[in-house]
Amino acid sequence: MSMINIAERHKFILDKLAEKGYVNVVDLCKELDVSGVTIRKDLKLLEDKALLFRSHGGASVNNPYTNDKPVNEKEKLRSEEKNNIGLAAAALIAPNDAIIIASGTSVLALAKNIHPKGHLTVITGALNVALELIRIPDVEVIQLGGQLRTSSSSVTGPYAEKILEDFSCSKLFLGVDGIDLEFGLTTSNIMEAHLNQKMIATVQKIIVLADSTKFGKRGFGRICGLEDVDEVITDTGISPHLVKTMEDMGIKVTIV
Repeated sequence: MSMINIAERHKFILDKLAEKGYVNVVDLCKELDVSGVTIRKDLKLLEDKALLFRSHGGASVNNPYTNDKPVNEKEKLRSEEKNNIGLAAAALIAPNDAIIIASGTSVLALAKNIHPKGHLTVITGALNVALELIRIPDVEVIQLGGQLRTSSSSVTGPYAEKILEDFSCSKLFLGVDGIDLEFGLTTSNIMEAHLNQKMIATVQKIIVLADSTKFGKRGFGRICGLEDVDEVITDTGISPHLVKTMEDMGIKVTIV
């Protein structure tokens, strides 16, 4: 298979990834008859396009590490899907609404797509969400205080939880690290999970923003059961079986 061009190599790598979920540098060198340096460059290019995760000696479809990657790194991954999810979520905001936006890259994509009809009040613990919304004239931002988590640019802890007790909002837009049918919604940080639980107690409707790679994964901290969720917005990568299971539970599933 030697003498094939870069586009063909990339197609071969991505096809193999789609089939197996993982590729190995040594195997790719043999199969494509190129050097390890070439394959590593290919994997780097594909990772820059957010098509895979490089790991020692190879690459995988999903993040091989815990989901607590820095938020600016996470943002690059599946960015088109996340933007579409954010757009769909923004369409659910009513005129003169009061909402809570949790932390994470999918909800940041929501913040970037908000163009309010009338006045909008947003409570958030995420600094990047607050900075995004502060520029919009009709949005009033209530920033939760507390200990800042560097990996998610968001606050957690008792101060943030205490402030929430004074508010009642229509919707919570929630990003998660994992959605498991049995275990429910999870995040990689237990403090964040606890704050999310307090947010849930403050709202009438819970809307989860999650790209399809989040399904079947479990983070360390459990937020709530799937039965507590009102709506899930995800991308076309989700399996029809999962969609049907959630719809049978009474959850509205929006696929973008």
